[in-house]
Amino acid sequence: MDPRPNGAPSTSQRWWPPVMLDPDWVSAHHEDFDVFHLHFGFDAQSPAQLSALVDALRRHGKPLVYTVHDLRNPHQPDPAAHDAALDVVIPAADHLVTLTPGAARSIRGRWNRTATVLPHPHVVDLTRLSRPRPDRDRFRVGVHAKSLRPNMSVLPVVRVLADTVAQLPDAELRVNIHHEVADPASPSHAPQVLTALAELADQGRITLTVHDYYDDEQLWDYLESLDLSVLPYLFGTHSGWLEACHDLGTAVAAPDCGFYAQQRPCLTYGHSQEHGLDGESLRRAVLRAYEERPASRARVQHRMQERDELAAAHRALYASVL
Repeated sequence: MDPRPNGAPSTSQRWWPPVMLDPDWVSAHHEDFDVFHLHFGFDAQSPAQLSALVDALRRHGKPLVYTVHDLRNPHQPDPAAHDAALDVVIPAADHLVTLTPGAARSIRGRWNRTATVLPHPHVVDLTRLSRPRPDRDRFRVGVHAKSLRPNMSVLPVVRVLADTVAQLPDAELRVNIHHEVADPASPSHAPQVLTALAELADQGRITLTVHDYYDDEQLWDYLESLDLSVLPYLFGTHSGWLEACHDLGTAVAAPDCGFYAQQRPCLTYGHSQEHGLDGESLRRAVLRAYEERPASRARVQHRMQERDELAAAHRALYASVL
C-alpha cells in the first residue's frame, strides 16, 4: 500500500503523488524492496524530479520496471508534459511492459526500446465475474461522462447516439455524470455541459443520472445494466473500463485513437483529437451492436489462467533484472 503523506488518514480519497516517487523515500527504504515497478501516479512529477528518482534507484542498485499503460495521459489535454516524463522514464527503465502490440510498436519507434506485451488482468472479482447477466427486454446504450476528464468529448458523442437510438425499437440511451460537474467549487465544474444534457433529458432523448462516484459493486451493477458502453474519448491509449466491460459481458464502442481494439474485442468508431468525431461510424457501431448483440465476456477459467500466466511472466522479468 502506498504510504500516506503528511499524516493523511487511511480513509482519505484525495489523490496525491505517491510517496515512493520521492528520491528521499528510496534512499530511506531501499533495503525494503528489490525492484521498483512503476505503473501510474507520476503526473505531477517534473522531468527533473523523475530524473532524481532514477538517479536514486541507480545509486542504490535498484532496477526500474515500467508498465506503459498510457502513451497519452487522459488527464492532460496537452501531451507535452507526459511526453517529457516518458522521455525520462522509458529510456531509464531496465524493463518495459505494455498491454498491446500497437503500443509496443510505438515505444519501439519513439524510443528504440522493446516492451514486453502482457494483457491487463481482470478487474472484476472472480465471484462477480461468474454471475449471470440480468435479463431485460430493452437495448440500453450508456455513456458515462464521469467528471469530464480532459480526454472526453461528451456532447458530440451523446447527440449522435441520441439521434441513432431514437430510431431503434425498444432502445434507450442513458447518460451518467458525477455531481461535481454541477459544483461551482469543483475543478470539474461544467454547467454548460450539464445544461445541454438536461435539455436532452427534458426532450425525452436521454435518461440522465447525476450521482456521486460509484463504489465497485455499484459500478459493476451499472455496467451490467448496459448492452453497449460507449467510450467518448478523444485521446488515450488503453482502458480499465474496457477490461471491466469484458469481464461483465457488456459490449464496448471505443474510439479509434489509442489501442483499445487491440486490448479486448470491441466495436470501433472514428474519434480523435486530430480528426474529431466521425458520427457515421459511431452510428454504424451502435446499429451493429443492436443487430448482433455482441457479448465477448471473459470466462472465469480463462481469467484465472491469464492471471497465473501474468504472475509467472512478472516473476521471470523481475528475476531477469535482479
